[in-house]
Amino acid sequence: MSAIAGAIAEPARVKILCSLMNGQAWTATELGTISGVSPSTTSSHLDKLVKSGLISCLQQVRHRYYSITRCEIAELLEKMMAISITPVPILKTKTPSHLRHARTCYDHLAGEVAVKIYQSMFEQQWLSGDQTSLSNHGLEQFERIGIKINSGSKRKKACPCLDWSERHFHLGGEAGANLLSYCLEQKVVIKTVGHREISITTKGKKFFQKWFNVCPIF
Repeated sequence: MSAIAGAIAEPARVKILCSLMNGQAWTATELGTISGVSPSTTSSHLDKLVKSGLISCLQQVRHRYYSITRCEIAELLEKMMAISITPVPILKTKTPSHLRHARTCYDHLAGEVAVKIYQSMFEQQWLSGDQTSLSNHGLEQFERIGIKINSGSKRKKACPCLDWSERHFHLGGEAGANLLSYCLEQKVVIKTVGHREISITTKGKKFFQKWFNVCPIF
């Protein structure tokens, strides 16, 4: 308890933790900006918070993203915030709204819609316990949709990919790539030529509502 209290007992670290309370993952640069300290000091604070188990670090390509480890930590912080009643600036993404809604990430869907799809799959238990493949139920649902997963592929069948605008996970791996291919073939979505932005068709809106209970905008 004293170790956890010691990790929290510093104004800049408190700002970092409060900034992560929205459930999103942020980089050290972004957290340094909100906490008002230098990059080296931010790194030191983040290292202490990671070692204390309050936050976790995810390395993705060139960036490291930080987030609160589990809901119990968030609940503890929420109670402390309620006692202190101290407003803290909330980080906001600078990604253009048209890209935030729906776009591609390499060979799979990304953006708000993709994050909601992943959350729906997680809640409906389409994913395995470690989220690195589809569950038997998930495979059955993909087959019902008409999407085949190559069992002989060396690529991960499914994996969580951190969305850089939403800071939550969307679906990567073979399942994510096959889902995008299907959506393009069936005109569920249409690519904007020369850009990563995609448009969702009327057919696509019905598709996402039916299978994932997601209601995208056009």
